[in-house]
Amino acid sequence: MSTSQETVVVVGAGGKMGLRVSANLARSQFRALYCEASGPGTERVRAEGRAVVPTADAVREADVVVLATPDTVLGQVSHEIVPLLKDGAVLLTLDPAAAYAGLLATRDGVVQAVAHPCHPSVFLERTTAEEWADTFGGVSAPQDVVAAVDDPAEQSRVEAVVRVIYGPVLDVHWVTVKQLAVLEPTLVETVACMVGTLLKEALHETVHTVGVPEAAARAILHGHIQIALTNALRGSNPFSSGCEIAIAYGHETIIKDDWKRIFDDAELDRVITRMLRLEPSTK
Repeated sequence: MSTSQETVVVVGAGGKMGLRVSANLARSQFRALYCEASGPGTERVRAEGRAVVPTADAVREADVVVLATPDTVLGQVSHEIVPLLKDGAVLLTLDPAAAYAGLLATRDGVVQAVAHPCHPSVFLERTTAEEWADTFGGVSAPQDVVAAVDDPAEQSRVEAVVRVIYGPVLDVHWVTVKQLAVLEPTLVETVACMVGTLLKEALHETVHTVGVPEAAARAILHGHIQIALTNALRGSNPFSSGCEIAIAYGHETIIKDDWKRIFDDAELDRVITRMLRLEPSTK
C-alpha cells in the first residue's frame, strides 16, 4: 500500500505533542484524521483549522493510529482502540514507558510500534534563524528518531509516518522496546535532564547565595556548558589538569558511588512504575 493512500489517525490531537504531529501530518501525503476527547483540546484542534472526528469512527479507518495521549492513560486508551482496528493497522505510541510496562492492548493482526524524537542535537550545525529557534524539533531543525516495532517487516511503513510526524528527520535508529526505555527515561531524563536541573540550581546558588552578578554567572555557565559537552562527548579538546582535579572533586562530592545501578533492570522498572503512577506490583 502506498503512503499516499494510508490514513493516519491522531488520538489526543489537541495536546502538546498531538498538535505538533498533527501540524506535520496536515502538510504530508497522508490522509489524516484528528481525534480529541477534551473540550479545550477540541478547541485547540479547531483553532488550527482541523476538524475533530469521533475516535471510534476514525480508528476503524486507520492504517496507523498515533497515540498522543498522556503516558498515564495510554493503557486505557489502547484497550478502547485496539479492538476496533482493522487487521494490519499500526498502533504507534510516542514514548516507550507504557509499552515496556506491558500496559498496551495487543491483538493478532495489529502492529505495535514506538517512536521517540531525539530532539535537535546540541552539536547540530544550524544555518538559519528558524533552525536556531526550533530547540524541540519537528519544525525546522533536523533531528534523529529512535524507534521500535514488534514486526521488522513493518519498519518501512512505520518509518514513513515517523519521518513525517517528527520531520525533518535525519536518521531513524531501530532498537528494542526495552532498549528504548533505557534511553528514555534512564539516559536522557534520569541523567541528562537531571544534570540540566542541577545546573539551574547551581546557577541559583551562585547568584543568590554567593552573590555573583547574575549576568556574569549566566555568561560563564552558558559558555562552559558548550565546552564541557564538546570536550567530554566529542573529545574536541582535553580538559586542563586543574579542571580534571575539579571534575574529580565534583564527582566524589556530588555523585553517589553506586549511581550506575540506575542501569539495572530493577531500577528501570522502578522509575517507570513511578512515571506511570503504577502500583509497585504492576511491573
